[in-house]
Amino acid sequence: MKRKCSLGLFSLAIAGSAAAQGLYYVGSEAQESIPLKWVIGVSATYDDNVSPGYGDKQDSFGVNPYVGVSFVSITPQTTWDVYARLGLVYYFNAPDGMDNISSQSRAGINLTHRFSERLRFSSRNFVSYELEPDYSYGYASSRQQGAYVFWQTDNSVGFRWSERFATYTGLRLTGTTYPDANNNDRLTWEAYNQFRYQLSPQTVLTLDARYSETTGNGGFTNASDQFLLAGIEHRFSPNTIGIVRAGIQFHEVDGGTNSTSPYLELALNSQINQQFRVRAFARYGIESSNNIQQSPTGVAEYQDTQTFRIGVSSDYVISPMFSIFGGIDYIPTSYQSGSLLSTSASAADLNIDIINVYLGLSAKLNDYLTATATYNYTHSSSDIAGQDYDRNRISIGLSTEF
Repeated sequence: MKRKCSLGLFSLAIAGSAAAQGLYYVGSEAQESIPLKWVIGVSATYDDNVSPGYGDKQDSFGVNPYVGVSFVSITPQTTWDVYARLGLVYYFNAPDGMDNISSQSRAGINLTHRFSERLRFSSRNFVSYELEPDYSYGYASSRQQGAYVFWQTDNSVGFRWSERFATYTGLRLTGTTYPDANNNDRLTWEAYNQFRYQLSPQTVLTLDARYSETTGNGGFTNASDQFLLAGIEHRFSPNTIGIVRAGIQFHEVDGGTNSTSPYLELALNSQINQQFRVRAFARYGIESSNNIQQSPTGVAEYQDTQTFRIGVSSDYVISPMFSIFGGIDYIPTSYQSGSLLSTSASAADLNIDIINVYLGLSAKLNDYLTATATYNYTHSSSDIAGQDYDRNRISIGLSTEF
């Protein structure tokens, strides 16, 4: 029993680094080594609204070639998980002001080193340079003009002080750069400490204290945030784990408005059976990204941007040849306490609701070739000029692994 307790405490402890793997992440590590694997593919896309929110609605066909590589190395002390996908998207009829070719690339390196049964180091790192927002990473709220760079590095040290009590202490750095958009570049550093108490072999109670500072370009005013969160992490079964953290967020803006808000994080991952898997996340709080918007009277900075992010995804294996996958994202955002960049006069509050739905089919044609077909629908309803739109995308692709 002693051995089970110590392993359970650390197997759930790595959930403190969740952001580096997106909001779906529940702290799981790779369980077995995987040799170097390559994937090469291409997909053709029809998009009926190539640049939503920027000028007149315009459709276009596009093509997306890519190459990917991944491997996992596990030893008793160290786990390496490395992956990369380099690609581009080419639109044959891109609107004026938008490049025909944009990057669709991302890469990650995750490392866990166990110095002893009590002490471990975890490093999770991710970078992307791509056109479309990935809502599951929790930094984008709408489509931006042109590709953007997003990166994050999360490094922490975990120590088990006793059979039931442990801590995780770390530093997380996050940055976004939008080459073709003004006022949206951000850099955030966040220090955190998580106290963990193992209530049972399946349940861990947590208490989080976090402090972060965010700087930006253009009209952005530097901001800081403090979080005090209590949580629970529970393994309902060997294949189902849920994480909930809730508390309070103190948001301070230099020389501006100070806000207090409830804060919530939730993640669930369940392998219901061998064929069916479901994942879900939710997050609510004040965000400092995308908080400079076009109000009815001019460009304004909003110092209280309350955002609720919900996502559900699933995949089901119909047969050895066919599988289906799909998901939905819902992101309502309320922009409050706004002031015009030009005059500092008050700006009207704004709201935006985004719904993103996708559904796909994958067919394994043989041991090397896989075909996919995907439909994606996005609906945006907003007070912001140009941000009311609908968008449909259909993609058909072919890939090979070796």
